[in-house]
Amino acid sequence: MKTLNHFLSIFLILFCINFSLTQEGTDSQLAQFYFNNGEFEKALPYCQKVYSIENSKFNFKRLYDCLLNTSNNKDAEKILKKQVAANKDDFEYPIMLADFYQKTEKPKESLKIYKDLIEEFAPSSYSILPLYQALRTANKNDLAMEALQKGRKSLKDDFPLNIQFAEMYILNKETEKMIEEYLNLLESNSSSIDMVQNSLARYIDFSLETSTGSASDTDLLKEKLLTKVQKKPNDFVFSEMLIWLLIQKKQFNSAIIQAQALDKRENGEGIRVLEIGNMCLQNKNYGAARLAYKYVVSLGEDKQFYYPAEFALLNSRYIEITEQRNYAPNEVQETLNEFNQVITRLGISRNSIEIVKQYAHILAFYGNDTPKAVETLKKALALAGLTSIQSAELKMLLADIYVIQDEIWESSLLYMQIDKDFKFEPIGFEAKFKNARIFYYDGDFKFAQSQLDILKQSTTKLIANDAMKLSILITDNYGLDSNFTAMSKFALADLLLEQHQYDKAFELYDTIVKAFPYHGLADEILLRKSQAMQQQGKWNEAIVFLNDLLKMHGDDILADDAVFQLASIYEVNLADKEKAIEMYKKILFEYKGSLYTAEARKRLRILRGDEIEGEL
Repeated sequence: MKTLNHFLSIFLILFCINFSLTQEGTDSQLAQFYFNNGEFEKALPYCQKVYSIENSKFNFKRLYDCLLNTSNNKDAEKILKKQVAANKDDFEYPIMLADFYQKTEKPKESLKIYKDLIEEFAPSSYSILPLYQALRTANKNDLAMEALQKGRKSLKDDFPLNIQFAEMYILNKETEKMIEEYLNLLESNSSSIDMVQNSLARYIDFSLETSTGSASDTDLLKEKLLTKVQKKPNDFVFSEMLIWLLIQKKQFNSAIIQAQALDKRENGEGIRVLEIGNMCLQNKNYGAARLAYKYVVSLGEDKQFYYPAEFALLNSRYIEITEQRNYAPNEVQETLNEFNQVITRLGISRNSIEIVKQYAHILAFYGNDTPKAVETLKKALALAGLTSIQSAELKMLLADIYVIQDEIWESSLLYMQIDKDFKFEPIGFEAKFKNARIFYYDGDFKFAQSQLDILKQSTTKLIANDAMKLSILITDNYGLDSNFTAMSKFALADLLLEQHQYDKAFELYDTIVKAFPYHGLADEILLRKSQAMQQQGKWNEAIVFLNDLLKMHGDDILADDAVFQLASIYEVNLADKEKAIEMYKKILFEYKGSLYTAEARKRLRILRGDEIEGEL
């Protein structure tokens, strides 16, 4: 019997606890349901019950809102005062009470609370930030500023509040004062430079230029930084900031001059200047890049960054010539001399393989000296200890040069070697494609097609696309005339184009157009002529041929190629951002099935930023 009674007692206790918890949960759910529906009269009793059990901030605010919305102002004031008394360190409650008095037409009581808070807590380094933040959250920006001013007056340099003042000046659009606060912060704490730069980058548009005669935000920042640099030449942080500003404005030459001056003062051995040179290279400002690299090289061979700068100097000129096609004949020779001097000093070794390849490439394709290019590459291939990939890259370039020399079967042998050694690697796919072109040039279209069919499945997207294009060219045009004359002549003209024999190639293309005026190769010929102009850096002439293609063959398969090439020329070579954007958008909206869609979208986002995200 005792055991039964004991069991019943435990059961009743558990039942009561469970019932209590269930009831509490139900009250909370009903309170929230009626509150969300705006039925405050119904919500009020449940909110009161829940609040009496758990005095959390959430429960309090819900009850307080119910009291206000049911005109129970006295009860609202009463529980609000109770919260203020019980939470001395939480500024949100007295600010709510002040706001309550303001809404209930008691401005004196409201103002007194704010003034008391500022008088009591602003002079304390422990309280000023929470008070300031609470006032900001309540949208009492004037009072937040008053609190900061009181705090700065009391705390002085021990707690300068620069960041908070800067935030307020941003709200008030007082840019000059905001800049001063951030610079004063750097004066006392140089380690905050990253935070300052990030903040300034958010609130200043460095791309804007003033056109009204008044100073722009960047002008103000530059002026103040120059003043700081002159007054405090040993505070390197302001020189760093000035360099950073010039880079944001893409004034690279000025940035390099400032960086050189700072480098000399801090004995930096050129690292900062080298980094700016790399930024210039990324921004395709080759002249500024060379200026930076030459400075680092001038510091001497014994310095840490001499060789990286020397290699970067050569690389910048290589990129400018081979990608931008921005050169004069005398500049090519000057570049070759620079390469030759370095290679002569260092010798042809595993460490100099990259510049050896670049030297041979410029010699063959731009310096009209294929014999010397071949000789240089053969010396490099004879080196002991080359990695298999280094050897393959040298062979690939050598094979490309043999094509220029019209030794196409020597090229084919090297391409086949690379294909065999790297059957499932990107360099192997590239070699297989180039070898397929050799057979295409020679008129063996069937064998070329068999190799291209394999490459169309390549995991290397660029090679797969190139293989697809050449395959379609052969499929669409092989056999359209009974003796294959047009296609054979076209393939030979392509070889002449590859060999940079532009005049002969154009003559052959023109004979095809005259002999076969309605042949399907007409659009391909216009595209090839444009590519020939692009290879020579004649961008405006290239654009003419591409526009002719679009005008006469706008519905044909090569139209999207033409539009994409136009976009690329405008973006990369002519720096015409608006025209580039127009062409990339044309790809996206008029050629939706194009292979260039993904790349066009990517480049468009780079040019215009995330604002385009919603458009596409």
